[in-house]
Amino acid sequence: MRFNLWEDCNRVPLTELLSFIVDNRGKTVPTAPSGHKLIATNCVTNNTLFPVYDKIRYLSEETYQTWFRAHPIPGDILFVNKGTPGRVCLVPDPVDFCIAQDMIALRADESKIYPKYLFTVLRSREIQQQIYNTNVGDVIPHFKKQFLDQLLIPIPERSIQESIGDLYYVLSLKAERNKKINDNLADLLQTIYQERFVNDILAVNQGVLSDICSYSRDKVAVSELNIRTYFSTENMLSGKAGSTEATSLPTTSQTIACHKGDTLISNIRPYFKKIVYCEDKCGCSTDVLCFTPSQPRYSAYLFSTLYADKFFAFMVAGSKGTKMPRGDKQQIMTYPVVLPSEEELAGFNTIASPLLEQIYSNRAENKRLSILRDTLLPKLMSGEIDVSAVQL
Repeated sequence: MRFNLWEDCNRVPLTELLSFIVDNRGKTVPTAPSGHKLIATNCVTNNTLFPVYDKIRYLSEETYQTWFRAHPIPGDILFVNKGTPGRVCLVPDPVDFCIAQDMIALRADESKIYPKYLFTVLRSREIQQQIYNTNVGDVIPHFKKQFLDQLLIPIPERSIQESIGDLYYVLSLKAERNKKINDNLADLLQTIYQERFVNDILAVNQGVLSDICSYSRDKVAVSELNIRTYFSTENMLSGKAGSTEATSLPTTSQTIACHKGDTLISNIRPYFKKIVYCEDKCGCSTDVLCFTPSQPRYSAYLFSTLYADKFFAFMVAGSKGTKMPRGDKQQIMTYPVVLPSEEELAGFNTIASPLLEQIYSNRAENKRLSILRDTLLPKLMSGEIDVSAVQL
């Protein structure tokens, strides 16, 4: 069946499709060193299906039991209503957390709407635009809870809801699993590096970073780049999470050229730990440092050296500026490193190279999944593609 959800379906106010809205008391809760998880707005991003747990804080047992009127349950939709209103993600199973201020959790009435379909529609351009148009506040945008009834949700028959919701969920879940696999592979690679070249430093030669790499001096024409091959501090992700597509290209005719095997690190606010391994020819802004290995066989070793928390701590310690610190390029090249023998390097590459290939193969697949999801779903909703022709 091919039809336009936005034109051919009845639209129902969002509040009529909910069985419950979970919120807190509108105050900042006292946190603790450990205990129950507290999900804040920075844990919710439209790039992920579930909350980002590496940004959580904690609550004591007493606060957990007494501070909130209700707690989210699996399947609820977390909805950020202040700062960047409209960001949503799903509450996973199992769940043991509360939500901080500036966020609510929406519980779908399953007799009226398929929860995964509602989640998909809330991420659509149309609903996101409605949220944007309803925001109040110039400095810090705020979407008031009473405006939920102004969000009109198209309601097709149940089978279509399930097809659209399940498709979006499956594509997003595959990307989430790839990310978890990559996190484990990156941790494994770093463990191998640490065991071989850091924990046994007495057995190897010592040097500095400039012995194994230099900064790229090559240039590339911006006309040869695209949003997938250009890296700036804006589209590199914090926490060593790789990158997203750039939103734009530089206005200059040329920029820094990067090559397969190079490692990119954002030089602005290095404590964000933004790092990318180059899988092919690309370009980067002047706010990004492009480390080129002195020899190709040092590529994986260089990336592992720069990936270490110890390196970022060294870079932060030598950075200049307070409001927007930048790494000192000369100081960075004095970072102490191990100079492995040919045999040691070959042995490391035998393990490291396949791991890096798998990590970036997964990331490439995630980019394809993201493109598929973000182009296919609007076409399904607008009727350009027959929803009945899509099989999971």
